[in-house]
Amino acid sequence: MRIAVNTRLLLKGKLEGIGWYTNETLKRIVRDHPEHEFIFFFDRPYDPSFVFAGNVTPVVFGPQARHPLLFYTWFELRIPAMLRKYKADLFLSTDGLMSLRTKVPTCIVMHDLAFEHYPEHLKKSHQFYYRKFSPLYARQAKRVVTVSEFSKKDIVERYHISPDKIDVTYNGAHDKYKPLDWEEREQIKSKYSQGCEYFVFAGALHPRKNVVNLLRAFIAFKKRQRSNMKLVIVGRMAWNYEEIAEMREQMPFKEDVIWVGYLDVGELCKVIGAAYCLVYASLFEGFGIPILEALQCNVPAIVSKTSSMPEVGGEAALLVDPLDHEDIAARMEQIYKDETLRARLIAAAPAQVAKFQWEKSAKMLWESMMRCLPAVTK
Repeated sequence: MRIAVNTRLLLKGKLEGIGWYTNETLKRIVRDHPEHEFIFFFDRPYDPSFVFAGNVTPVVFGPQARHPLLFYTWFELRIPAMLRKYKADLFLSTDGLMSLRTKVPTCIVMHDLAFEHYPEHLKKSHQFYYRKFSPLYARQAKRVVTVSEFSKKDIVERYHISPDKIDVTYNGAHDKYKPLDWEEREQIKSKYSQGCEYFVFAGALHPRKNVVNLLRAFIAFKKRQRSNMKLVIVGRMAWNYEEIAEMREQMPFKEDVIWVGYLDVGELCKVIGAAYCLVYASLFEGFGIPILEALQCNVPAIVSKTSSMPEVGGEAALLVDPLDHEDIAARMEQIYKDETLRARLIAAAPAQVAKFQWEKSAKMLWESMMRCLPAVTK
């Protein structure tokens, strides 16, 4: 069987949520099913590390789909032609976009509907595209996959899709995320936080990640505690980051906030692993991979009580109202002052992490893909 896959977000050194999901599930699926041929569709030159095995054929064709007009060209014009050319039996698209102009059975992964809840965080052109086409994709796809029970419920209610058509395959965390010993933690603190304990946030910096409220919370925390605690922020400036940049320059205690930019997984796992606590007060998440990464390192988390984040954090996280920076600050203060609470959260982490494993996710995604096909094809 020939399986075509949209791999346009497999970008070396730039893997974020969707890219990691694509990378981690596909390399396992390709490995576990050598009897099938996989055609990877890239919209720009690819890194050879993404050709996971000999049964993968990489194909590059433009245009580079990074704007709604180019989305339409790539998905509605080029993809159907390539599916015909390579005689694909199945099309898998892991980034929430697909083609409406093909009869090839399609399995689509819709990670979340954040654009429906917070359209103001996107350019109007992107707002229009996602909100117009996503309901059509959900209805036409043979199977819809999403990454949390929250997102499944959201898709069912907003797009009026039968829950029987939607499968949940959770995200996982990279196996490099693991608890650090005392010496390793001290080395990282010496490198990044002047040897001090620190809260950490990791993620692309844009309005939905709620970084401005995190900074306000840290200011409130510092005013009350007057401790040496730092805040380390990991991530690239993504879009609509002007307010973040302005606050970065003007806020009090700015010398206690360390901005390290994008880190590859080999370094990020250490920065998260050495943290005192993850603070992830995002406005909305389909999953929230950094939460799981922290828990896998035995680092407790403070997370928003909205969307999927309580589902991911479980008993190893404290919940906050992301719109109330004083609530975030209070939880930061609570975990800073109460070592017994922090120890209890850490003790709960392994059981929570066990629920979310890439091996399990890849197996479940494969099963969803197979449900797209008639029995004679499988």
